[in-house]
This record gives sequence, structure tokens and C-alpha cells, in this order.
Amino acid sequence: MNSDIPKQFILLNSTPVLMHTITKFSHLDEVILVVPKIQKDYWNSLCKTHNFNIPHTIVEGGKTRFHSVKNGLEKVNNNSIVAIHDGVRPLISTALINSLVSKIKSGIGVIPVIPVKDSIRKVEGENSTHIDRSNLYKVQTPQCFLSTDIKEAYTQDFSATFTDDASVFEANGGKINTLFGEERNLKITTQQDLNIAEIL
Repeated sequence: MNSDIPKQFILLNSTPVLMHTITKFSHLDEVILVVPKIQKDYWNSLCKTHNFNIPHTIVEGGKTRFHSVKNGLEKVNNNSIVAIHDGVRPLISTALINSLVSKIKSGIGVIPVIPVKDSIRKVEGENSTHIDRSNLYKVQTPQCFLSTDIKEAYTQDFSATFTDDASVFEANGGKINTLFGEERNLKITTQQDLNIAEIL
């Protein structure tokens, strides 16, 4: 982002990205926010500056996404449904959140996906081969689970192959169902993403 400010705190139409995101989940029973320890005071100051008063519980993050989610799950009640979301996906609709939550069953996680539109090639050294994209999808968040199921999955040892919560859940024997996500549910990681988000 070419910014000294972490991307979740960058302003999106005069309000920090993370505040937009939390607002989209404010209709749920509880919001748990995981942030690095060094960013906690800064976040609290932003909340005062922007008069942000949506209730949320702050949990300190860990050294990786895996460890951060694990810390957050410790605050989640058993026998509940948990939706784990990227703080920099502020444009998700309440309708998609509710659809994902409504599909949860024991032993099954539900995640939003969108079809890959671009042609795909696998490159190995100087060789490349075409890959059929018809069954390929990009994964979004929130990824939703029964809290007891996903907490159990996060008792595993960390693996570099865990790229999201679904991969952690699957490695523990869970099944993943998919639901069509939303093109506008983009993850803000570049200045161009931020510009698009402002337009949307």
C-alpha cells in the first residue's frame, strides 16, 4: 500500500477500513476483533476519533494468521456459529453473511467462492502448462463453522499449508461446502483495490 499505516486502518471514504468491516457484522451477537498487540492502542484512539461505538471484544493476535485466529476462537462461546473474516474485506453484504451462517451443520464448514475468470498456467522453471479453469474458484471470507468444530480443528499443530480456516478444518477431517460469494467482497491489499472500494 506504500503506507506507514496498516491497511486495515487506512481511510476508506474518511472512515478506517476496519470500521466499515465491523459494521457489516454488527447484527451478529458478538464481534471479536483480533489485532497485533502493538496496534491495540492505535485502534482505540481511532475509535475515539471516529466516535466508533459498535461493541466488540479485542484479542491480541499471534505470529501468523493461524495463531491469531486461534487466539480469537478462545473467546468464542461453545455451541455457537462463528464467521471468520478478513478485516480488509469491508464491502461484504449482510445478505451473504446471513446466507453462509444459515448453511452451517455439524462437521461442515461453509465458505464463499467466486469462479476464476482468467486463463491459468502452471509455471515450473522454463516450462508452463495450461490448467483448465472450469473447476477453479477464488476463496473469500467469512468462513463459517460451528464453534466446537473449528476450535477442535485449531488444536492441530501449525502447518505452512494452512492458508485459511477451511484448510485447517479440512486437515482435521471436516468437510467444506461452498456458496457463491460476491465480486465486490474484495480484499484490499493494494492502492488500486482501495480506489475500487471507494468507487463501490
